[in-house]
Amino acid sequence: MQRNRDDSPPADANYDHAHRAFLQAFLSQSVMTVDEIRPILAKIMTAHHPDRPRMDGDITQQAITSMVQAVNAKISPLDYEIRSAKDQHTNNTLTYALVNTTSDALTQLATTFTADQIAYIKRLLDAMFDENNTRKREVMAVRSMRAIQLAKAPRRDRQSQAGGDADATQLEANVKGISQIEADTVLATLVSQGFFHKSRHEYYSLAPRALMELRAYLKETYNDPPAEDDDEDSEPTIRIRDCEGCREIVTVGLRCSNRNCDVRWHDSCATQYFNSQQRNARRCPKCKADWTGDQYVGERADRTQSRSSTGGRSSVAQRMNEDEEDDEDE
Repeated sequence: MQRNRDDSPPADANYDHAHRAFLQAFLSQSVMTVDEIRPILAKIMTAHHPDRPRMDGDITQQAITSMVQAVNAKISPLDYEIRSAKDQHTNNTLTYALVNTTSDALTQLATTFTADQIAYIKRLLDAMFDENNTRKREVMAVRSMRAIQLAKAPRRDRQSQAGGDADATQLEANVKGISQIEADTVLATLVSQGFFHKSRHEYYSLAPRALMELRAYLKETYNDPPAEDDDEDSEPTIRIRDCEGCREIVTVGLRCSNRNCDVRWHDSCATQYFNSQQRNARRCPKCKADWTGDQYVGERADRTQSRSSTGGRSSVAQRMNEDEEDDEDE
């Protein structure tokens, strides 16, 4: 007689040792993919019910979801939550992270990094979401060479302007640069801890953990509200946009060919939406412009722009010209 296997986690109404062990795994690793969770949860469930051993393949997505929901119900009063997000770089890889839901995620980094190193991380974010995020080119990543150059503290940047002129002056006096060797160490740590992703083309961008923890910070810092004046035509400046499909932040994906349209997609979400439509009939769901599928968000926007440089104009000169045009548009 075939044994009826239940793929759900232990159905104990109480918060038991299985849940504690699952949470402990996140306390030690902070971020895990589904493939990394499966063997851990299989061992936990086998230990919980030795008479019903589980293999990695027995762990379904529903089993993971049920365990996460049970743990979240317990840790929510402590301002912690296990969140999930798709990895934009691999399209469909689901990543889970244990995050603090109330405190500033950058403040939490103080347990790992010094004040000067955190200031360096903020400069990296400024480079990703301000310097390399224009109306014409939404790169939202920084080349490794530029990342090392940012080790030197600038005289003034976005983060130093946040507290007003007096605070900015004081902050500028206190923040110091770090060495290039130290910058290399910080970058390697951010990658190993799941905050940054480093591509084979030597670009650094935010990994799923950072996007989950920094979602509110990114929007508050880089999205500017309308100017507080009498100009009724004043519009907000939006640098951080959500996917039209899953409503999560897009830093790697596709954009509408109409630069005045704010529709953005993750690659997998766009594929799912447009898959049932004939290629020559695809339209942006908002502005109805032809959907070309070749307007990128992320490092592909930078690489594509560099390859398309023509007429002897260097890509650097072209970018400087585009940035000047962006300033005029704003």
